[in-house]
Formats: sequence, C-alpha cells, structure tokens
Amino acid sequence: MNDLRDVRCLAAAGVDYESARAWQYATAAAVRAARDGGSAEAVAMIEHAPVYTMGARGGRATLRMPQEALPAPLVDTDRGGDITWHGPGQLVVYPILDLRRRGMGAAEYIGALEGMLLDTLGAFGIAGELVEGRRGVWIGNEKIAAMGIRVQGGVSMHGIALNVAPDLAWFDAIVPCGIEDGGVTSMARAGVRDVAFEDVRAAMRAAFARRFQAMLVDVSPAEARAALGAGSGQPGNREAVHA
Repeated sequence: MNDLRDVRCLAAAGVDYESARAWQYATAAAVRAARDGGSAEAVAMIEHAPVYTMGARGGRATLRMPQEALPAPLVDTDRGGDITWHGPGQLVVYPILDLRRRGMGAAEYIGALEGMLLDTLGAFGIAGELVEGRRGVWIGNEKIAAMGIRVQGGVSMHGIALNVAPDLAWFDAIVPCGIEDGGVTSMARAGVRDVAFEDVRAAMRAAFARRFQAMLVDVSPAEARAALGAGSGQPGNREAVHA
C-alpha cells in the first residue's frame, strides 16, 4: 500500500475495560461496513483503569491467588493469549484496521506491531528483543510489551501493551501471559525514568503511522473519553495470537 490512509486516533486515561471493548466491537463493525467507500479505521492509545484480562487460551491456573482476592477485576476476553494486567503507567494500543483491504495477513500484521514496539523503545535508547516462540517484546528474560490480538471478518481488534512506568507489583498476583519462566519489566526499570508518558505516546504514534502508512487524525479529548468510557484522567474468518 503506497497511499496514506486516514486513521482516527483516540487518547484517554482511566479507561474502563468493558467500555473500551464495546468501542472496539462497534468500531470494527463500522470498518467492515465502510469497505464500499471511505474508511472508519481507528486506533486507541490509552491507559486503562486497573484490570486483569484473560485471553482465549488462558485458564485460572495462571492466578497466584483466589480470583476474589485479586486487587483488580478479572475479565475474560476473546483475544489471543493468557492472563495479563492493564492499568496506570502502561500504554495500551488498540488498532482497529481493515487488514483485508490493506492486503495484510495475520503474520504481516503481527510483524508490523512488533516493529512498532521496537521503534518506540528504540526512540528512548532501549533495545527490545523478539524471542522465537514467544510473542511480545523482551529485554533478556523479562517482557516489556505484551501482545494479544483477534482478527474477525478481516478487521483487527485488541492489540499491544507497553509497560512505561507501571507499578509492576500488580503482576505478582498472576503468571503474566502464562509464562512461568519469564518475568516482566518496564521502560522505567530499563533506565528510562524521566520521560513523560505523553512523549512515549508520541513516539508510538510516529511508529504506528510509519509501520501502517497512516495519517493519524486526532479525536478531541472529550469525544475520546466519551467513546471509550474513560475517567477524568487526561492523556490525552477468525484468528487469535497468544500474548
């Protein structure tokens, strides 16, 4: 694809997971409906309110405590992968893209997401790594960015989560991504402690635009918060892939 395509970009903090999931499904339906003309593609770059999410391949064996004792709600999802945590200090990106119209298969899409993450980390001097047989981006044996997607009717949903500077203690309650012999880390733990969250989001925007040949069109903060079910914080065929 040579031409840039408009993609609406939403940014918000304190986003309720269920509301964001409803937005994804509504947006994906709009993208499929727009195939005969125009484009309704969008990407959300957000921080969630604290929540644990379980992927389609997950199970309660990856909890390290009873579900009722978890410090945040647990939500079952239809994305690929196992269990993870989302919350403050973590940048979550949900691209709702027409992969069929773009001529992208699942493998090419995953590669673009991985490249986007590597580009973003590289902008801050962090050399992320891809590990054969494991999704996401790693630093040594610790995962800094997780991935869990779903492709339905040729349109992507769910996405990636980059640990910028979250409290990593949230992960103590689970086996992150179901990987017993791997840990989690963050940009802050990797030595990037003074960067603003908005600077990381800006780097992610640039990497997204480059990797997906997109012209990002900003949605107003008020509209984004309303669409995504955000709090008052400012950011501003079927296939699944495991996290």
